[in-house]
Amino acid sequence: MSGAHDHGHAAAAGNRRRLAVVLALTASVLVVQLVGALLSGSLALLADSAHAATDAAGLVIALVAATLAARPATSRRTWGYRRAEVLGATLQAAVLLAVGGYIAVEAFARLADPPPVAATTVLVFGGIGLAANLAGIAVLTRGGHGGNVNMRAALLEVVNDALGSVAVLVAAAVVALTGWLQADAVASLVIVALIVPRTIKLLRETVSVLLESTPPGLDLDAVRSHLLSLPHVIGVHDLHASQITSGLPVLSAHVVVEDGCFHDGHAPQVLDQLQACLAEHFPLSIEHSTFQLETAAHAHHEPAAHR
Repeated sequence: MSGAHDHGHAAAAGNRRRLAVVLALTASVLVVQLVGALLSGSLALLADSAHAATDAAGLVIALVAATLAARPATSRRTWGYRRAEVLGATLQAAVLLAVGGYIAVEAFARLADPPPVAATTVLVFGGIGLAANLAGIAVLTRGGHGGNVNMRAALLEVVNDALGSVAVLVAAAVVALTGWLQADAVASLVIVALIVPRTIKLLRETVSVLLESTPPGLDLDAVRSHLLSLPHVIGVHDLHASQITSGLPVLSAHVVVEDGCFHDGHAPQVLDQLQACLAEHFPLSIEHSTFQLETAAHAHHEPAAHR
């Protein structure tokens, strides 16, 4: 157990280091692309710099969340700050959606009345941004990000920013070769198309955790059926499953067992069988389980909401 515990702390520390490095790279991209946007008049480059600003803010949130998540549990916060990463990812997604909406409105305005764009300047600054984004992706994917939604949110932002940089470069090349100024606005809309759908998916996932929905892929009816098939189990109620954070699903249930189990000392074996059943049939869906064993008569003493 101590080895797994140490490994978890090492992984968390590695995540924080990677986030800090990528934050520095993203902040550099923000400054470079903002200067390039002001010099070239490119909305696509300005949009990409706004995206970089959002990334930088999101990475700050992710870094703070990862640091909070590593804090130990206390009697007041029994799960520690494990849910901080979900809150951070939710905030990142919400900000990304707001930025995407602004860019879309401005891009449609420029389709009708495109201003001049210095294509060569855009190519230079866009290339610098893309190189930094690729370096950030390499840092975040080294060692893997697993099921950590906070790291996935950070990686999503950097990947989207890299794709946005590609769109900026393509638009600049089109303007330089053909003089079609609307290409800059089209590239901005491409960036929006990259931001919004995957961000909505992330937002739905994090909100689902915050609402304590059943973990994806876990069928509670199947869980109930398997538990009821065990010897001495005659009922299962008050069955709940949720996620404390990404990769930490929990389950609790009241399990009615035969009265004799409490008289002959068989109850601990029933508990072992319940946990073994979950481990065998749902090994990837349930990290932590809590069972309350009770007799059939106990149900009469419980509030209706627990029956």
